[in-house]
Amino acid sequence: RGSYSRGKDVAEQVADKLGYECIDRDVLIEASEKYNIPEVKLVRAIEDAPSILDRLSYEKEDYIAYIQAALLTHLQRDNVVYHGNAGQFFVKGVPHVLKVRIVADIEERVQWEVERAGISSSEARRILEKDDTERRKWGLHFYGMDPADPQQYDMVIHIRSAAIGTLEAVEIIRQAVTSPQFKTTPESQRQMDDLALAAKVRIALIKLAPDVYVVARDGAVTVKSSSLHRQKGSEVRKIAEGIPGVRSVSFDGGGPN
Repeated sequence: RGSYSRGKDVAEQVADKLGYECIDRDVLIEASEKYNIPEVKLVRAIEDAPSILDRLSYEKEDYIAYIQAALLTHLQRDNVVYHGNAGQFFVKGVPHVLKVRIVADIEERVQWEVERAGISSSEARRILEKDDTERRKWGLHFYGMDPADPQQYDMVIHIRSAAIGTLEAVEIIRQAVTSPQFKTTPESQRQMDDLALAAKVRIALIKLAPDVYVVARDGAVTVKSSSLHRQKGSEVRKIAEGIPGVRSVSFDGGGPN
């Protein structure tokens, strides 16, 4: 959802209609408490475009990995509505996930922000345009994709006071997600479980190598890192094998043997 586009209202009402769990900032709080990271750092990691210093330190990548692991733990349980940044990137390829983007005209967004915050329309417009730019830069840097690109979503709904409102959007989404195409199957659940396991292994290894890349399939984990020498293979395997659900580990590192 774009900021101040009624996406939060739509998500909460969809969850209420379906009897699903609804999460947003909860994931940040949960990750903050579990991994002992200030919540404000997690917020900045998932909302602000990376600075030059961020790009050199990999710090934001670390924080995003923590958020991803926390969110995927929820999504494994199924029947969840998540509204917030990055969800479409974290669950790419899982067929039972319905990915929806909520948009609204800038003039209506400005008016809603004026009413919410009690600020001038020019200040509201400046804030919204800054938010949109930051999110675009964020997606392009971390995933090579613009979050506004409609091809990332199954559905884009344009909220307009004179046409489709919140209630209509809720009903459109409810009908779509309850259709057979989005029914969770054993195979699609396995895909979600694999993503969650890979995320857990990655955060266990991220301090060893910030560029670590992990893929999981039915408990078989593959770890890759161009910065981690192959001599570290035994350490990598020991750490990864300590994660519940991991059956086997293969490691492809850089540097000399």
